[in-house]
Amino acid sequence: MTGKPLAARVRPRDLDDYVGQPHLVGPGRVLRKAIDAGLLPSMILWGPPGTGKTTLAGIAARRAKARFVALSAVSAGVADLRRVIEEARQLAVATGERTVVFIDEIHRFNKAQQDAVLPFVEEGTITLIGATTENPSFEVISALLSRTRVFVLQPLGDEDVRLIVERAVADPRGLNGTVSVEPDALGALVVVANGDARVALNTLELASDAQAADANGVRRVDLAAVKDALQRRSLVYDRAGDSHYDTISAFIKSLRGSDPDGSLYWLMRMIDAGEDPMFIARRLVILAGEDVGLADPQALVLASAAQQAVHLIGMPEGYYPLAEATVYLALAPKSDSIKRAHAALAADVEGTRADPVPLHLRNAATGLMRGLGYGKGYRYAHDAAEHFDPAETFLPDSLSGRRYYEPTDLGAEAALKARLEQLRRRVAEATQKKPPGPA
Repeated sequence: MTGKPLAARVRPRDLDDYVGQPHLVGPGRVLRKAIDAGLLPSMILWGPPGTGKTTLAGIAARRAKARFVALSAVSAGVADLRRVIEEARQLAVATGERTVVFIDEIHRFNKAQQDAVLPFVEEGTITLIGATTENPSFEVISALLSRTRVFVLQPLGDEDVRLIVERAVADPRGLNGTVSVEPDALGALVVVANGDARVALNTLELASDAQAADANGVRRVDLAAVKDALQRRSLVYDRAGDSHYDTISAFIKSLRGSDPDGSLYWLMRMIDAGEDPMFIARRLVILAGEDVGLADPQALVLASAAQQAVHLIGMPEGYYPLAEATVYLALAPKSDSIKRAHAALAADVEGTRADPVPLHLRNAATGLMRGLGYGKGYRYAHDAAEHFDPAETFLPDSLSGRRYYEPTDLGAEAALKARLEQLRRRVAEATQKKPPGPA
């Protein structure tokens, strides 16, 4: 076990130790009753990574006293399936023992591979448990879907993740009390996990492995260690070529500072040095969106046209569309409202839970999805006056009322600001008129 990742070592072995998914395995729930009774149906477990799909499959097979065979759709093929199915048939004849075949990432199986499983599920040679992070309505063939039950797993709650981490620290199969996690570090692990226990445990393991043990043999994990572990996972950039980055930095700052002369000078320096013209063109497109933005929406159109022109005609003639776009972007009014909105969005995405999309905003493309409440209560904007329904909501409840885009008074964005203020006033009025909820 010591060679396995922490998440694998501390995997629960029974429902009493299983954390999360009370709507599936809580007292009195259908799946809980079936597992407790050992009456295991073929099923598809659909949910985000790290929410307990593999663990639940193993526990279910163990309760059913069945042989458990795990396959990954990433690496297994039809030959592997046939071998396992033949073994299952022989075992059933010899001993009467059932076989549960767990197929992880079942959405990666193509139609032919899924068809190969179908008859053996139908005749009961095997009990199939498939796990997927993708919508089975689209990724699992209808014939197989009709012969299985679909159970939807939800992201783990923050307290669930906290409990899993604390158990892993104390579990003899895990860190066995040799690691101490400071409260703020534990909080950071919970936040970064975003409902994925595997992320929390992998990060904890990486952070703890990097710490030296104290006199009592305990490795202490603080907030800095957690951040350092995450940073090492994200280091993917090559920092060589300082001159390359310094010169493009001077070019961008000259454009942002509305100096066409400085911008053209640094453009010429890069071209003379043999810089990839498509790299320059991409930077112009980025600046059009990042620094000019909606103060002049035409800037992005012209920058994109320059990129396409350079791609079409090459150098040296490509200099002219690059220079034209450079001068236009330097003299265009500037707005970083989209960039500021991005910063606020990034902070919320990183610092808060990524709640599931509200059901009323999901597209009910299949009967299964409609049965789960997808699209229920959605208010179609084109049915409202002026094609705008101020009573409709689009953010998760936890972020209700948050504002990210705040336009400037510069250039064309001034008209967008007036329009946005009008829409927000209507939303505020609709909110005030909304009747209070039940007491």
